[in-house]
This record gives sequence, C-alpha cells and structure tokens, in this order.
Amino acid sequence: MINACQDFVDLAEGHSRRWQRALQYEREQRHHLEETIEQLAKQHNSLERAWRESPSTLNQAAEGTLEGESSEENEDIEFFDAMEDSPAFITVPADNHSQHRLLSSNQSVTSGSLSSNWSQDDNDGSGSYLRRGRRRRIPDKPNYSLNLWSIMKNCIGKELSKIPMPVNFNEPLSMLQRLTEDLEYSELLDRAARCDSSLEQMCLVAAFSVSSYSTTVHRIGKPFNPLLGETYELDRLEEYGYRSICEQISHHPPAAAHHVISQRGWTLWQEITIDSKFRGKYISIMPLGNIHLKFHTSGNHYVWSKVTSTVHNIIVGKLWIDQSGDIIIVNHRSKDTCHLKFSPYSYFSRDVPRKVTGVVTDGEGSAHYILSGTWDEKMESAKIIESSHACGGSEGKQKTVYQTLPPKLLWKKYPLPENAENMYYFSSLALTLNELEDGIAPTDSRLRPDQRLMEAGLWDEANTEKQRLEERQRLERRKRDAQANLALEEGKEVETYQPIWFMKRTDLETGESSFMYKGGYWEAKDRQDWSQCPAIF
Repeated sequence: MINACQDFVDLAEGHSRRWQRALQYEREQRHHLEETIEQLAKQHNSLERAWRESPSTLNQAAEGTLEGESSEENEDIEFFDAMEDSPAFITVPADNHSQHRLLSSNQSVTSGSLSSNWSQDDNDGSGSYLRRGRRRRIPDKPNYSLNLWSIMKNCIGKELSKIPMPVNFNEPLSMLQRLTEDLEYSELLDRAARCDSSLEQMCLVAAFSVSSYSTTVHRIGKPFNPLLGETYELDRLEEYGYRSICEQISHHPPAAAHHVISQRGWTLWQEITIDSKFRGKYISIMPLGNIHLKFHTSGNHYVWSKVTSTVHNIIVGKLWIDQSGDIIIVNHRSKDTCHLKFSPYSYFSRDVPRKVTGVVTDGEGSAHYILSGTWDEKMESAKIIESSHACGGSEGKQKTVYQTLPPKLLWKKYPLPENAENMYYFSSLALTLNELEDGIAPTDSRLRPDQRLMEAGLWDEANTEKQRLEERQRLERRKRDAQANLALEEGKEVETYQPIWFMKRTDLETGESSFMYKGGYWEAKDRQDWSQCPAIF
C-alpha cells in the first residue's frame, strides 16, 4: 500500500509539472497575442492621427501602395469569408412567346401575379416625405480619437450588453428607437393590406422584412442600451396612419416589447431579446424572438424572426457590417411560406454583395414567386409560370429550374440625406426619431440626458451622465434582488418586475407566449397622466 501510494504521488507530481509547463506556455502565448494586437491598435491610431493632420499626403501614399500590396492585404482576412451554399434553384426568364400564350389563355393571371402598381410608391421615392415639418439634420459627429485596445482587451468572450462602453462607440439613438426604425418603409404594409391575393401580400411582407436592414449598411455605431422601464413612442397617425410604442421589459438579458397599430389595415407586434458577443475581431448581434403582423380585413397573420448581424474589424481596419442567415415567414391562416436567404459576404464569391434570395410557396408547397435583390438596395419579385428539375454543379445535385415572368420592383431604398456621412449615416426617418416632442412620457428615450448630450456633440459630459444612469440602474437592481431574497427567506412569493404597458400573453393562433401591448398608453398621453411611470432618468 505504501509503495502504491508513493508511485501515485510520483505520477501526480510528474503530471502536475507537465500541466504547469503547458499552462505557462499558454500564458506566454496569450501575452504575446495581447502585445501583438496592442501594437496593431497603436499603429491604427497613429494612422488615424496622420490622416487627420495630413489627409492628402496619406492619400497619395496609400494610392501608391494599394496596387502593389493588394494581395498581401487580402491575406489579413479583413473581410468575412463564408462557405456559401449554392442556390437550390435556378431562374430562367420566360420568352415573349410563352408569356403571350400564358396571358392570352388566362386573363385572370394578374390576380396571382404582381399587379402593375406594385412598384409605384405613394410618395416621390426620395424619402423627403418623412420630414413633413420635422428636422432634416442634427449636429455633426465630433472627431474624437479612442484607444480601442484599452477597452476591448478585457472584453473578449463577454456579452456586449454587460460591457461598460463609452458613448464614443454609440450613435445618439436607443435600441428602442432602432427597433422603431423598422417602420421606415411602412407603406409596403399599407400596399400589402390592399392586396386580394395572400401570395402577393406575402411578397410585400417579405420585402418589408428585408427593408429593415437597409439602414444598417453604414451604421456601425452601437445604440444606447435602454434602461429598464424606458419607453419610446412614434406617433405618425396624421402622416402615415400608425402609432408605435416600445418598452424595455428586461435589462439582463436586454429585451424590448413593441406594438404598432395602423389605421391603414394592419397591426405589428414583437418581443425582441438581443444576444451579442464580442469575439476579438468581430461582434455578433443575434436578435431572438418573433415579429408578428396581422392584417385586419383578411385576418392573415404573418410571423418571422430576424437574422444575425456581424460587425467586422473591431480592432484593426475599417468597420463594416454584414447580415447573414435565413428568414422564414409563415402565414398562419393560409399556411403560405416565404424562405429568404441572406448570403454572408465572401471575398471569393462572384455574387453581388449583400444578396438576398427567396421563394414564396402556398400551403400545398407549390412555388409561385421568386424574390431577389440585396438587403441594402432593393427587392424584386418574379412570378413563376413553369418549373422543372435539372442537375447542377460538379456534385450533380438536382436543382429546380423556375421559368418566370420579368421581375417587378417591390421595394427600393431611399437615398440618404445630404451630409449623412457626418450625421452617423442616419436616414431621413432616423434624423427625426430623437427630436423632442411635447406630451411624451417621462420615460421616453428622447429625454435620456446622456443621449441628448451625445447628439449635441458633448461626449465627455455624455459619458459622465451615462455612468451616473448605469450606476443608478445597478442600485435599483440590487434593491430588487434584496427584496426577492427577503421574500424567499420569509416564504413569500417573489414579485418579479412587471412592465407598465405590456403583459405576458399567449397568442391563440401560434401558441407563442410573449409580452403584448395591454393598452392604456395613448389614453394616458391624452390625459397627460404619467403617474405610473417610474423616474429612471
């Protein structure tokens, strides 16, 4: 027994020394990696300073070296290289003869295809209609330098919402306002509400779901994390017939509930939880939860979710954003579906960047429309008149070949306002979201002092105010936790935080349980009775 114990001790000591050496090696490698990235960050900062001091000189130097070093730059993986799945279908435009034959044999084809006015907007297409009597600009973004590495090096692997970030990374809008910004192309839903065909309606709903990403292509700033109980209203009843209300219903994890009702025949609601991770070179933002849309006349109820957003080149290089993943839209009444694929950017792909493709099928699984376009520019729809199967690719996989009518425009992005590059690349709608209005709730995002200071260009004061608000919120959280622990000790039921304007309900059609608008906000606004609202600012 003694000999066996001695053998075990010797073996354990040998293993311990081996693990210590391995641990020391890993520590040295981590230290070396930190030094390397820190050096790269310093070089990045020095280049920024050189650019600010003498942009013309740096431009000439850069132009002289770009051609000779382009291949080396590509090896730094500055772009997101994705393994692409080849499309499961091929589209072939129908010839004039087959189109004429189809139309002459079936005069009612337009009831199932895109009517000619689908591509006609109710406005001039410039986006200026969004600014009736509202502001057209905000103060220019200050040119602040920032040492990224000093903030980022201790944040790898952490959830983004738990990292204390200065406003230098932000844009002067809250997440509630960004959520409301999805309504920029609400006229798509107005047109969808007038459709007799559920398949035509599905095409417009799909275009609407894609349009919400068009504002993100240059928007690399992080929106403010809303405080618990923070709200945001957008009353566009007179201009566009809808009213929107958002509320932050949870802080960890961050979650918001949103409700929109339109006099033009539709209601939209969603509960979105944001899951985000910083991985050193990029940040992934994964919205969790479903978006619901119901049309009043037909009762068609559509449900879909959002795709993953990725911000690349966090430490070194130019920041850029990409959207990737699948959106499956389901009409729970007719069982029509639309499968949209957002192709991730690949440096080696011959496809157009930011590509989106999709197929609209009926409840029986038959395909009726092909959708194609990009999430930052436009979406088109082409009616399928014939389908067949063919082998495609080197692997011999069978693909569906769709013969289609010429595509029709569903949606096109509005041009950005003049000087947008100095105003955080805000769209015409985004410029109005933080505009002060009379009669709003005291919890409204427009009244956030740190956000208002940042918009005014006072970033140092905004950072001080942001720290005060976050510390106040942490104190409130500790109080709630202490009360919950006391209730547990006394054997009482723990009271969880309850939102003011939303409550947990189960949707009878989908069976999904989520926070839905319980009413009362607009009535309280009419009375100017905000006694229910907490003092969060």
